[in-house]
Amino acid sequence: MVHQHGDHHDIPTHSLVKRIGGWLPTDHRIHHEWLSRTIDRAHKRSGPPEQTKLIPVLREFKELIEGNARIYMYFNQMWDEVPRRPPYNKDPTGKSQIRDYKHMLAVLNEVFGRAPEWTDAAAHAGMVGVPMAAIFDYAMGTPSGHAAFLDPDVNKMLKKILNEWGRYLKTPESAEVLGDHSAGWFGETGYKDLMEVANTPTKTSFKFEEMYHCDPSKKHYGFTSWDDFFTRKITDKSRPVASPDDDKVVVNSCESRPYCVANNVKLRDRFWVKGQPYSVTDMLAHDPLAEKFARGTIYQAFLSALSYHRWHAPVSGTIRRAFVEDGTYFSEPLMFDQSGGEDKVDIDTKGIQGALGYLTALATRAVIFIEADNPKIGLMAFIGVGMDEVSTCEITVKEGQKVKKGEELGMFHFGGSTYCLMFRKETRLKGWPDIGKYAEANENYPVRGALAVVE
Repeated sequence: MVHQHGDHHDIPTHSLVKRIGGWLPTDHRIHHEWLSRTIDRAHKRSGPPEQTKLIPVLREFKELIEGNARIYMYFNQMWDEVPRRPPYNKDPTGKSQIRDYKHMLAVLNEVFGRAPEWTDAAAHAGMVGVPMAAIFDYAMGTPSGHAAFLDPDVNKMLKKILNEWGRYLKTPESAEVLGDHSAGWFGETGYKDLMEVANTPTKTSFKFEEMYHCDPSKKHYGFTSWDDFFTRKITDKSRPVASPDDDKVVVNSCESRPYCVANNVKLRDRFWVKGQPYSVTDMLAHDPLAEKFARGTIYQAFLSALSYHRWHAPVSGTIRRAFVEDGTYFSEPLMFDQSGGEDKVDIDTKGIQGALGYLTALATRAVIFIEADNPKIGLMAFIGVGMDEVSTCEITVKEGQKVKKGEELGMFHFGGSTYCLMFRKETRLKGWPDIGKYAEANENYPVRGALAVVE
């Protein structure tokens, strides 16, 4: 959820797009303004893109692009395939956006020296939670971008790049964006929006220090880095475990917005087509336990950039299997029509945030199988799915470990994206949240709140 200031009646139709999860702003002008400002900084610092002194990992990326004919073709054509008409050709101020892969690398080079921050434009303040996705936004929705971000060699390189940025996000320097200045997370706009999202699910009015473990007497509330802030722990007072002694009640694993409840899911399905049906075998990375979930039930929800990002056990039980499956980082399904020619093509501006079903089968994800103490639940699975640059999944439990409902399972570093709970067909559940209600209200469901009840 990203809060904008000012009236919306003057916003061009093409500026407003549905940004599921709040990783890129609803108002495209915030995205454009951030990108334009970042491009200007990169140009002032390094001059033209070809003169930019790239950091080592981006030099390696450049060498991969230029040293592999297939990848070179992808990264040239993806920019050419972005339509040469508004809103794709220029930002609202008339400036050009990313032009080619050299320009892309120069801007990435600038991004790697800053953590995500808020825009301070009075008319439409907001936050770009995934700066790399903002850079790739249009290109990854083209045919060549689709091919590039599915490419195994490209994804291996992207993993290196994201790990490098992740190291920066754990440094004290990255904590500077946590200040109370206009572009800071504890500034007037950042704090207001952060706490609005945190309090809305339970209709409470907690302060930050009541909601999360921190020290308000210290600089940046005691957080030593951006990553330290983003993986902050929630207090038991603000998010108690629902019915802790009743093993019939399944609780919500993540502070998240309900997205879908699907029954009778198939072991294999065409997850890349419109509608993005769930494909259990692919979601569970072809694990031998996957076949036990044929015709079962899947609950999916997504996390915004402003939400809490640790995962909690939905039931009490024993960890049977736990692993991270490497996958794609910026791949989205190709879902636009080119039949009318280039002038009629529209890029899917929802980006990865509009591909939540697709991501469950392809993106980097954590898979945790839990044998519930309640035999009516039995074996179930938690899947934490990374998307864009928020693809670092850390599992903090071990196989064979006993967990109580509500205890921590792991976390997303720098954000999250979406998560699923998967149940066998024998498990009968009722009382799910009203998906339509939460979609219309654009609200989260509280972590550790009662999610469903076993019949």
